[in-house]
Amino acid sequence: MLALPAAAQSTSRTAAKPTAEPASSWGLGIAASAARLPYKGYDSKNSALPLLFYENSWVRFNGASADFKVWRRDFSAGNSVELAARLKYDPNGYESGDSPFLVGMDERKGGFWGGGAVTWNNSLARVSGEWLADVSRSSKGQMLQLKVDRRFASGNLALTPRVQAQWLDAHYVDYYYGVRAGEARPARAQYTGQAAVTLEAGVRLDYQLRPRQTVFLDLSTTSLPKEIKNSPIVDRSSTSRMTIGYLYRF
Repeated sequence: MLALPAAAQSTSRTAAKPTAEPASSWGLGIAASAARLPYKGYDSKNSALPLLFYENSWVRFNGASADFKVWRRDFSAGNSVELAARLKYDPNGYESGDSPFLVGMDERKGGFWGGGAVTWNNSLARVSGEWLADVSRSSKGQMLQLKVDRRFASGNLALTPRVQAQWLDAHYVDYYYGVRAGEARPARAQYTGQAAVTLEAGVRLDYQLRPRQTVFLDLSTTSLPKEIKNSPIVDRSSTSRMTIGYLYRF
């Protein structure tokens, strides 16, 4: 799930009610990513997509996610809590033709996920959590995520390291990493997924070329637990992703 660089994120406050003329900001760009997936024989997934950023007092569109702002409380300068309803698109999934080891497997689809999110901004870091459910009903799964990140800026350059933990319920793990009875083969045993927790570390580098133009690079690696590694269609203990992009703010 792609998010735009911190330089694109507005710092405008969200009031309990919109003002007569709410401030807004928006931007357009493009990004390309390469993801190393855990499936056997499936080395990488490359994609390119346009980027849209838009924010006003009620909504925030940020890459592949949309937040509908519900409530915000400012305690002091740089210290606030925000609640939002969130909708995300997750491109995870595969087709049987993606790898020789997946032949005979039913397609696993990505889809839209919806739920709630809370973000606490403070002087030390940004702490955020979200709960999402598969509204596309492909996996019928749920996920919980806790993330901590902090942006360090110097001139036109900014560095944002992050760590996050993500809980995936049994429906999610079974859908994306399980092997159904009808998909089992002599070299691919039936496998039923169980709930699991993944751990991710990443860093985002963004550079402001000009007042309205930003380029960014995002790198991440995710450690997979045994509930995923033990799947007969998985042969890696981690996944990784690299994304580069450009954004123009109007």
